[in-house]
Amino acid sequence: MYQVHVLKNGYSEIEAQGKKACGTITLVKGKKNIIVDTGNPWDKQTIIDGLKLHDLVPEKIDYVVCTHGHSDHVGNLNLFLNAIHIISHDICIGDTYVLHDFKQGIPYEIDDDVEVISTPGHTSCDVSVNVQTDKGQVCIAGDLFERLEDMEDYTLWQDNSENPALQHKVRLEVLKRADWIVPGHGPMFQVPNEFKQQPRMVMYESVTQEADGMTCHSESYTVIEEN
Repeated sequence: MYQVHVLKNGYSEIEAQGKKACGTITLVKGKKNIIVDTGNPWDKQTIIDGLKLHDLVPEKIDYVVCTHGHSDHVGNLNLFLNAIHIISHDICIGDTYVLHDFKQGIPYEIDDDVEVISTPGHTSCDVSVNVQTDKGQVCIAGDLFERLEDMEDYTLWQDNSENPALQHKVRLEVLKRADWIVPGHGPMFQVPNEFKQQPRMVMYESVTQEADGMTCHSESYTVIEEN
């Protein structure tokens, strides 16, 4: 049975000089050893030390999955030269690209207990990793979910989304199946029962209309539920 270990909790903070962020780094240990997201380039030693705690070295990693191409998720790919790399929708074995149609919603099955699925919204090519464990299904979701608090605070994810409408739809689909979520910028959390029983998401909409030579701007907040 697979185990999921977070080697580094991601974070995202607004500071005076800009946004400070790093993606969560996760180890999936079992029949195949998998790293999901590799943090910033400055996280190299964090990864090496974290693997050592689990009796592993980078050379023993079979797959590296990066949920999307932002720099705080792909910073240490060259640690894993023996691994198959899945970067968003690209699957690479060395310099050979393997064809797989993520855009059609076809999962890439690493084995019976681990699959990589397309979860667009934050970017058009985001992926997540579903892992069957003895605690239920864990979805390592990248920035599909920023952190637990974004289940109620829409700004934490929607302000960073290329396609909020698509992302909210995919979030609802993940909530139906996942028991635990590893988000892109916070600790792993258990999906609250109320969201599993009636998945819902808060969406913000901003509309600008022109009428009679005047510009009208309106804002609305909608709780979208999955029936």
